[in-house]
Amino acid sequence: MDHPAAGSTGMPEVNEPNHFLRIVLWWLVVSVIGTALVVFVLGPGLPPGNGSVEASGQVTDNTVLLALSVPVAAAVLVYLTYALIVFREREPEVYVDGPPIRGNASIQLWWLVTTTVIVLFLAGYGSIRLLADGSGGGQGPNPIAAPAASSSDPPLQVQVIAQQWQFNYRFPGYGGVEVPDLELPANTLVEFHVTSLDVIHSFWAYQLGVKADANPGVDNVAYVTTKGPLSVNIRCAELCGVWHGYMFETAHVVSKADFATWIRAQETRFAPATKTLPPYSKTYFPPPERRGG
Repeated sequence: MDHPAAGSTGMPEVNEPNHFLRIVLWWLVVSVIGTALVVFVLGPGLPPGNGSVEASGQVTDNTVLLALSVPVAAAVLVYLTYALIVFREREPEVYVDGPPIRGNASIQLWWLVTTTVIVLFLAGYGSIRLLADGSGGGQGPNPIAAPAASSSDPPLQVQVIAQQWQFNYRFPGYGGVEVPDLELPANTLVEFHVTSLDVIHSFWAYQLGVKADANPGVDNVAYVTTKGPLSVNIRCAELCGVWHGYMFETAHVVSKADFATWIRAQETRFAPATKTLPPYSKTYFPPPERRGG
């Protein structure tokens, strides 16, 4: 009778499949399907929508970031699922430790290369996108990322004045008239100057992709290029006191002709109040009794 060679278990050898190749193939399939779903199905419906050039840019940025995260998440999930299925212990009564791993220079190198490329890409992409169209998030009084504006068609300046618990809007280009409701012309570059009369607020025009802090004594500039007519939900996004939840309204983007008619009507309607207003200023400093709300 033949006996097994020394050191042999006496069990027939099993050809081990190439687990790495299997994982890579499954990762590729999941990544391609997941990325396609993000770009073509989920991406177009991401917030804040397409109400302005900046809002559309934010949708694009959100889609790019989400699509980029799909292969990373797929790598983790595919490997975990494969390991749970293929490498699980099928006989629980036998407890055998797996072979120790002391490190793998190839895996470590590729991990460093991959993560470095992703981080550098995100940094470059974010910087280019910010400088290309400006930002709706407010950039202080001297924004470095301002969209290009022609001298023949300067941006429409609108001052957003927050106070407990409402927003008012002043138009320095129309005699400094101040109105309680906001209308904007379509297809126009708007330059918001956001400030406050008392405590810290936040001007959030959702469909326009604009969110800028309103601080007393600060001129916070935010740009937006409107598109076609639409309604815009405006909220205060900073807890500002007991009636914070009621600090909301609906603004409107209308045609340029309708805006011209509307602003002329506001100038006439609020002419008596405009005469008593202080001269237009980009910042206001509240009296001491109002600083604490």
